[in-house]
Parts: sequence; structure tokens; C-alpha cells
Amino acid sequence: MRALTYHGARDVRVEDVPDPKLLQADDIILRVTATAICGSDLHLFHGKIPETRDGDIFGHEFMGIVEETGSAVSALKTGDRVIVPFVIACGDCFFCQLNLYASCETTNPGRGAILNKKQIPPGAALFGYSHLYGGIPGGQAEFVRVPKANTGPFKVPTALPDEHVLFLTDILPTGYQAVLNAGIGPGSSVAIYGAGPVGLMSAACARLVGAEQIFMVDQFAHRLEFARDAYGVIPVNFADDDDPAATIIGQTAGQRGVDAAIDAVGFEAKGSTTETVLSTLKIETSVGKVLRQCIAAVRRGGTVSVPGVYAGYLHGFLFGDAFDKGLTFKMGQTHVQALLPELLEHIEQGRLAPHAIISHRLALEDAAEGYEMFDKHQNECRKVILLP
Repeated sequence: MRALTYHGARDVRVEDVPDPKLLQADDIILRVTATAICGSDLHLFHGKIPETRDGDIFGHEFMGIVEETGSAVSALKTGDRVIVPFVIACGDCFFCQLNLYASCETTNPGRGAILNKKQIPPGAALFGYSHLYGGIPGGQAEFVRVPKANTGPFKVPTALPDEHVLFLTDILPTGYQAVLNAGIGPGSSVAIYGAGPVGLMSAACARLVGAEQIFMVDQFAHRLEFARDAYGVIPVNFADDDDPAATIIGQTAGQRGVDAAIDAVGFEAKGSTTETVLSTLKIETSVGKVLRQCIAAVRRGGTVSVPGVYAGYLHGFLFGDAFDKGLTFKMGQTHVQALLPELLEHIEQGRLAPHAIISHRLALEDAAEGYEMFDKHQNECRKVILLP
């Protein structure tokens, strides 16, 4: 089959690889009908995620048709149309029973990304996301093996086009969980840092739950213009404003700051010269500028929600400011499976239209060009989907 594979930083290729096979009794083989390039895929593309190896197949946003089932698969049959959550969860362990699927303690044979992990097991395996997270081949391919198929794959109505439901695999539930973690409700104010796919989904979900003021911070005018037109955000372009938090605070009630801030950027944020040097020397592994902005923008007693990926050490966290303001932090990988029924209903009823953010549709064969375009923000690229 054909698949997108890794061969070093900024070197990905579509090439022939062996077809996947059933390895466990609860596996399925899925024929991929649509997949996407995620913002977190760019961390892999940049060579920033340890234990990403030559030949690894990327892709954790994908859907398709069940082609083959293992003997223990009871929830699906051949021919079913499903989306597949990027988190691989067993459904039975301590954390899965709490609906904390991203913390599943049975699926990841890797070590996870925690540096001070003691004897704590790693969290769940992820599709196509390095050997830290299990080394499970991803879905930017014609076919993919899906483990734990009684828990992960989620059947979707045949009446809905692939584009309408594809983002149930990651960015829509990730944006929604970010909003839930932020405690946003009717009348709330929120600042969302990053107008990439997760930031846009966060804006859509903030609007869904009744947020009154949604500020969005980014450096690319085309993304801010889309977010303004689609979700009614108040755009703040940090290419022109070096301190967006101050601008945001000045437009909030009593100039107290927003009720919540969402960091949808993560550890590859554009930081100071010092942070760039520290990162280059591998003294620090994450850039803290966006988190510092979130801490500054949010009011006392507010919440900072972090769906953006962080790894390792962080420079300039300003923990004293967070303590003084009495802030709450909520973060982590998304417990996708727990959110799917509700989000599918919102799509079916027309309350959410995640496909609106798609800017480019490419054949799987053109995936390498898609990565380059998405990475360099060419042609006003917002979101790329790939069709095998």
C-alpha cells in the first residue's frame, strides 16, 4: 500500500510499505477514505518529538470502512463506516472506567513523555505519533490496523460526508475539551491563543456554549480574518502587537481580564531570542511565551486551558503570577471517546460545521507537498485533508 513515511526532519515521503495485518483478536483493518494533517503532526515533521524513527507512518486523524475484523471484535462488522479517535484506549482499565481515555494504562508499550515519571505507567498509545506513544502506524495511508476496535472506532451516519465528521477524530473534541476545561459558558469571555485548527475548533465550541467575548491571537492575518467571519472573534495580530494580553485586558469588563485563556499553540510557540537559544542548545524543550500571555490575560480566579502540546522543560513559566491570581490550570491529551456522541449530535443538528475550516484537499500522493504548504502557511492554508 501507499503511505506517508518519515525520513528525518522535514523529510516525509509517500512510498510503498507492507499492508497492515491483524495482530490481536480485537484489531480491525480499515480502508482509509479520508485523513488529515494535524498541527501536532508538524512537531513530528520538524523532528521535535523524540523516538520518531525512519519509516514511521504518520497520521492520527483518519476515517474509513472496516475491511477485516479480528475474532474478538464484537462492536463492528465488515463494511461499517467509522471515524477513529487518535487516542488508543482499552476501555477496561482504571482510567478508561473514569472516561479518562487518554490516560489508558494498557495500550502504550513506550515510555511516554514524562521526564519525572517514577514508576507511573505511560498514558495511552496514539496513532502515528512516535515510539514514545507506542509506535503504532498512523492513518496517512491507504489502510491501517486499528487496535482495541471495540472501544475506539465510532460509527458515523452514511448520510454525512467524510469531511463533516473527519475532525471528530481529534481537533473537534480537542477544541471542545479545551472549552469545557476552561469553564466557559453563556456570557463568558475567553482569549484563544493560536488560530490553527485546534484554535479554530475552540472558537467554534466557545461560540456554541454561549461565550460573549472571544479574543483570538495569531500572527497570520488570513487565519484571523477567517475566525472573525466564521465565529465572530475579536482578532489580535501579535505580528503588530507584541503584548496581546494588554490589548485584551483593556477590552474586558472592568479591565480585569478574560474569564479563561486557551493555549492552542504549544511548545513550538515563537519565543524570545533567549528561548530560541535555549531551545537550540536543548537546555529547554518548550517555549513559554504563550503560557505567559495566557497567565497575564486571564482575570483573578480564572482558568488557563492548555490543549497545545508541551514536552519537557519550560522557560519562564511565571508560576508566582499564577499563584497570586489564584488561577486554575487544566490540560492534557483529549479523552476523545467520551465526547463523540454529543459532538456528532451537534454536527447532525447543524450547530457545528467543523469542515468549514478546510482550505485544501489533496491526494494522498501529494501529502509531502501538503506538509510543506501547511508548515509554511502557503496559499492561506488552514487545514489540509488527504484522500487516498
